[in-house]
Amino acid sequence: MECLFGITGNGFTLLAADTISARSIVVMKATEDKSRQLNAHTVMLYTGEPGDTVNFAEYIQRNIKLYGIKNGIELSPKATATFTRRQLADSLRSRHPYSVNLIIGGYDAKKGQPELYWIDYLGAMASLPFCAQGYGAYFCTSLMDRYYTKDMNVEEAKKLMGMCIQELKTRFIVNMPKFNIKLVDKDGVHDVEL
Repeated sequence: MECLFGITGNGFTLLAADTISARSIVVMKATEDKSRQLNAHTVMLYTGEPGDTVNFAEYIQRNIKLYGIKNGIELSPKATATFTRRQLADSLRSRHPYSVNLIIGGYDAKKGQPELYWIDYLGAMASLPFCAQGYGAYFCTSLMDRYYTKDMNVEEAKKLMGMCIQELKTRFIVNMPKFNIKLVDKDGVHDVEL
């Protein structure tokens, strides 16, 4: 019942994740943070089986941090997404596969452009201008397709994200009262409100 969204715009990536942790018909926690900041310009959103998601997210976060310390450079969002996809694909071919779906978004400081990657539990990866994971994709992908423009500013992207969240509140049977929203630009990662 989880929902993740990502939108790229003119010099930024906007990411949103619901805060509900549920099992079957029971809400376990309403303040779950389903994001991890991987480095100064990259954020990963995750959804899936509760134990797998946190374990995998922390594993990726710590390995990206270790790479930065050992080599003295920050990985780009593309390099981070490629490393993450490889780890997910390798786990799929082991005895302990992770059941995790991801969105990795960020700002590539060298290229000066935003990047957004959709990765599923089978290790498939796609670079997209906007994307959704979870049940929110059924309701909001068409909305993003209709109203997305390549050179959106931050306010236009926030408006589109707000439309997606409102669509979920209107049409989805499950109540999604709160979303954590992160903006990644040349200055780093910021928490924002719609």
